[in-house]
Amino acid sequence: MFARWGAAVHRARWTVLISTLVITILGGFWGIGVFDRLTQGGYDDPNSEASAAAAVAAGALEGQAGDVVVMYRPSEGRSLDDPEVAAAIMENLADLPSEQVESAVSYWHTGMPQFVSDDGTVGLAVIGLVGEDDDEKLTAYEEIAEDLIVDEVSTQVAGGVVAEHAIGHRAEQDLIAAEIVSLPIVLLLLIVIFGGVVAASLPVVVGGLAVFGALGLLHLIALFTTVNVFAVNVASMLGLGLAIDYGLFVVGRFREEMDSGRGPAAAVRRSVATAGRTVAFSAVLLVIALSGLMLFPQEFLRSLAYGGMSAVALAALLSLTVLPALLGLLGHRVDKLSLPWLVRRRQRSTGEGWRRLADGVMKRPGLIAVPIIAGLVLLGSPFLNAQFGMPDERVLPADDPARIATEALKADFPQMGGDGIQIVLQGDGAAPDEAAVGGYLAEVSEVASIDSVAPTGASDEVIVLEAQVDGDPFGDLANQAVRDIRALDAPADAEVLVGGITAANLDSLDATAEMLPWMALLLVGATLILIFLAFGSVLLPIKAVIMSILSLSATFGTLTWLFVDGHGSGLLGVTPMPMEAGIIVLIAAIVFGLSTDYEVFLLSRMVEARAGGATTEEAVRTGLVRTGRVISAAALLLVVVTGAFAFSGIQMMRFIGVGMIIALILDATIVRMLLVPAVMKLFGDAVWWAPGSLRRLQERVGLSEVEKPEDDAESVPSDHESAGDAGRRTTDRGASTS
Repeated sequence: MFARWGAAVHRARWTVLISTLVITILGGFWGIGVFDRLTQGGYDDPNSEASAAAAVAAGALEGQAGDVVVMYRPSEGRSLDDPEVAAAIMENLADLPSEQVESAVSYWHTGMPQFVSDDGTVGLAVIGLVGEDDDEKLTAYEEIAEDLIVDEVSTQVAGGVVAEHAIGHRAEQDLIAAEIVSLPIVLLLLIVIFGGVVAASLPVVVGGLAVFGALGLLHLIALFTTVNVFAVNVASMLGLGLAIDYGLFVVGRFREEMDSGRGPAAAVRRSVATAGRTVAFSAVLLVIALSGLMLFPQEFLRSLAYGGMSAVALAALLSLTVLPALLGLLGHRVDKLSLPWLVRRRQRSTGEGWRRLADGVMKRPGLIAVPIIAGLVLLGSPFLNAQFGMPDERVLPADDPARIATEALKADFPQMGGDGIQIVLQGDGAAPDEAAVGGYLAEVSEVASIDSVAPTGASDEVIVLEAQVDGDPFGDLANQAVRDIRALDAPADAEVLVGGITAANLDSLDATAEMLPWMALLLVGATLILIFLAFGSVLLPIKAVIMSILSLSATFGTLTWLFVDGHGSGLLGVTPMPMEAGIIVLIAAIVFGLSTDYEVFLLSRMVEARAGGATTEEAVRTGLVRTGRVISAAALLLVVVTGAFAFSGIQMMRFIGVGMIIALILDATIVRMLLVPAVMKLFGDAVWWAPGSLRRLQERVGLSEVEKPEDDAESVPSDHESAGDAGRRTTDRGASTS
């Protein structure tokens, strides 16, 4: 199937190349408009009790609650009640445009004590923005942000909309910085790997097209549903990284086939049949893995699925169309602009190092496998005590003005910080009975770890209470307080809804935990089926799943140790805080898919050798010699691309970047190069076994590629190369990458 596809692409190479490029580039230019449609939020379960509480409270507190909180501190020698200070602030608030500002109340309007700090040096203004949703309010804030500054008065601006604005701005900056940093480094590494500029540039071109085209797909998706701002970052990271990895596989195999004496047509056909098949399997597994995010109700996770699936699918499509077409057009010219010293070094390379490694591992497989498995389990152990929470101001750098302002607000005005437990009492056609509410309020105040509870607003049918809790809003005390409040009996003739950031996080975790088994079933089931159909073995897919689980557990344990427990937080420049469960699910999907990608590439060469009559030990050795360098290079390139996000100003993206680096290093070295050969040696010939009925099914499906004897005509010079060029081909080209 893949051989036929490669032959078809070569025959229509000009048509394939031009049409695909035009569609991708035009779609990418149109896709730039996606940045105007990206949203923030979506981390909670929209069907949860906490979401219902937030919706009811927003309606009841309309005009009473603010989207932006401004803290004013007069200059030294002046007080909050200084007439000039009061006049300047009130005039500033009055001049805010009504097109963006719905309401503005302050200490100077009301004289309310909750609008002034305990030491009397800071006064508050609470501003409500015009807008039906968070995106419209974010736009409104951008219009007035500079207008909130008052001369000779220190001004700090906090609030959920302000934090969202800061996160979105930094996300866009990180995206640009990551690509500016990673692309030149990747190109240099590819030049070293391939020994030439032309061959090295092909994966980078495909990577750039994949990222650009993914913007068009995301823009199309954003026309119909919500897309979070981080979807673009995920699309960029995966699109660029995987397209470069896929390009490495395909270009490396093409050069190997050309080195063996085949002409461009036969080389393209064989490259797509082998490396292209690996690319297709990798992309299908990754898309299936990322589609598992669609099972969860949180819009944030769905957005990451949109970005990841778009990028992966496009990276694979371009690697199976544009790249083979370019290779067919270039032929032996793929090695133009080669660097002689790199070519000579590659020509001298015999793979002896990988052969010695394979022999050493298979000589004492048990001594290799047992310590590695024990070490991976030990690395994963910290994850058993992980804490989970939703993004807050701590995801921003410590010196970010929005974070500084929010931390100051929580310190001086805890009731305004947004960390409290929101309790909504909703009557049936009328406000709840005052006496019953008073009794209920007294019960809430008796709940362990509740510092205080007080009304924050009301309407005809609704009363909103706010309970303050000691410590981290995602800590055990706060979580238990929410559970205890929900367990209380509601006042007579009233319905109680408990919300706030702690309750929203608990509800989101419950929704995530409910769907995790289904996602795990999807990942494991897809891996078992596809690897079986690829290789016709029962044990190989089971082994692949177990290896992926070990890699994942070790990665999550290390991330917990670093980001939650805080070991090395100073070196990483992060604030220890609970992990966002959605990011864990995303990393699980990506790492599971990528680990299977390297597994398929490694096993493909082992199965080829086995089909040629090699023993199990010889097949393992051949697979490692043929793919060890390529897998290591692919992992290194992906580390560079994803590692650029490890320097992000947003802790969530830094978490993803560091997590990908850890996972890739563990998987491409310890697991694939040591543990897999050791386990296969221990299994022996049983590793290839499958019941006859299943093997016949696998053969009928036709996903395996059996190498057929090539026609001599396929090795003669094509119409794009002279006989002299063909003669020089094997002397001018460096050794194959795989």
